[in-house]
Amino acid sequence: MPQYDTISKHFIQKYPQDFIQFTLGHQDVQVLDILDTEQPTTQTHHMDSLIKVMIAGEEALIHHEFQTTTDPTMPIRMAGYIIRAIEMHGLPIYSSVIYLRPNAGKNDPGYYIQDLPAHRLVVQYSVIRLSEIEGHHILDERHTGLFPFAPLMKKPEGTDSEAWLQECIDATKALPLEESIKVDILGGLTILSGLRYESDIINRIITQEGLMDAIMRESSFAQYIMKQAREEGRVEGREEGHREIFAAIQEAYPDIDMKAIRAVLKEENGKK
Repeated sequence: MPQYDTISKHFIQKYPQDFIQFTLGHQDVQVLDILDTEQPTTQTHHMDSLIKVMIAGEEALIHHEFQTTTDPTMPIRMAGYIIRAIEMHGLPIYSSVIYLRPNAGKNDPGYYIQDLPAHRLVVQYSVIRLSEIEGHHILDERHTGLFPFAPLMKKPEGTDSEAWLQECIDATKALPLEESIKVDILGGLTILSGLRYESDIINRIITQEGLMDAIMRESSFAQYIMKQAREEGRVEGREEGHREIFAAIQEAYPDIDMKAIRAVLKEENGKK
């Protein structure tokens, strides 16, 4: 689902430190560079995220893949990514798969094994299923880059789904950040929530909060979607870029009320 990949990549590039601390549990990590994820072979492969870091005085790579579905070929895919990255960069690598949807990745073993006599190969990686992570820890520790993913995490005991989504939104709005940054995070949170919540719940909350109008006007996430679309040659111009955002939102929430968004677009087009 491209819109979820786009959002995940956007936030890991913007907040790499938060994701590294989350997946590795290391505090002493210095981000050196966000690397090109293209791996040219007979076919071109793209990793979701590859970051060059310094850990305990040693350079290394941090690799993340985001998955919304269960893929039985994930172990061999990860083995390919990992081996090619080592070959290209000559550095040790820490790899993780982050499963966004609650039921995805339950049978991912976290390794690929070729068990042949004298030719044994083992490639390991971490498996992180967001539905098994305590979401309130992310909110309490203020890992800003992970806030858009918090609604996909385990909700506190005794809290229903709608109350948890509302809590994640309220926590984001309370962050001591510039308004444009908070709107950006809320935009990603709103779309990612479609992986777990019914569209009528999301629609009700974002309508009550007046979020969609702000997202369309101020979110750099919206601009990011338009930029990606233009780079891929799918859209041209401002109006077509807006339609691309329309499509991403409607794909995530088929039943959403788009009246507020259409009103924003009408007003924006009138300023041209």
